[in-house]
Amino acid sequence: MIGKGKSISHTRASISYGWNQEKDAEIIHSQHLAGENPKEITEEFKIVQSQNPRTQKNTLSFVLSPSIEDGKRLSKQKLSNLTKKFIKAMGLKERQAIAFVHRDKEHTHIHLYVNRIGFDGKAYKDSFIGKRSQQMAHEVAKEMGLTTARDVQHQRLDKVKQIRNEIKRVHEEVMRSERPKSLDAYIKSMEENGIKVIPSINRQQKLQGFRFQYKGQNLKGSEVHRSMSAGRIVAQISDTTNKVINKSKVPTAKLAGKTIELGTNIAMALAKRFAKKAIKRAIDQGIGI
Repeated sequence: MIGKGKSISHTRASISYGWNQEKDAEIIHSQHLAGENPKEITEEFKIVQSQNPRTQKNTLSFVLSPSIEDGKRLSKQKLSNLTKKFIKAMGLKERQAIAFVHRDKEHTHIHLYVNRIGFDGKAYKDSFIGKRSQQMAHEVAKEMGLTTARDVQHQRLDKVKQIRNEIKRVHEEVMRSERPKSLDAYIKSMEENGIKVIPSINRQQKLQGFRFQYKGQNLKGSEVHRSMSAGRIVAQISDTTNKVINKSKVPTAKLAGKTIELGTNIAMALAKRFAKKAIKRAIDQGIGI
């Protein structure tokens, strides 16, 4: 579960949003309130807030988002219990509050609004409230056996790792078996294997790198693996034919039928590769360095 929190000044507009029937809104918790619509609730908030006119952002707004799977199985009662536990964890039990659940999207979520001003006229300290909301949502999720934000993050990392490995495997197979003689041929071969290669062109119209789009992920080549940086890909292809790379002072390559200048990082990578190959040839020929 993910928790977000902040202080706001637009109380009525926010409560009206929470109450929005077009979003299949349901009230799942209310405390220290008697109003039956956004206007009445806002007026009750204002009566207490009038004790502390200096505080402008006098309402606390929270969004609690269980994972998609948890949201589908949590009943109204369990969502209410979740909200109460969060309110207690944040130290807000003795303040006016109202919470709604929205189920209009796949991702069920809770909107919680709390009067920042207490019955004693003191304002709730909202420093680092976003971070505290995250932490308390994590604790409540653990207590209730729900998926935490950290669990979701680990799942996403595992998924990305698997996708990176698949992209790298296809890249290596294309380079090994097909030995593409141009960037266009490489891009076509990758696409035939379900991976879209997107050239990154900077404002100076120079080739800066490649992104790989696969199974909903869009990753830079260097994020997939260091062997898949643009410089290394271009260098590998240049090894198969002398026509791909222009070795002049302004290195270029053919891409989508056009000649495009290579970015500085790619050009430097190529220069280093050419230098190493020259040194190796010299050693192999036995003429010394």
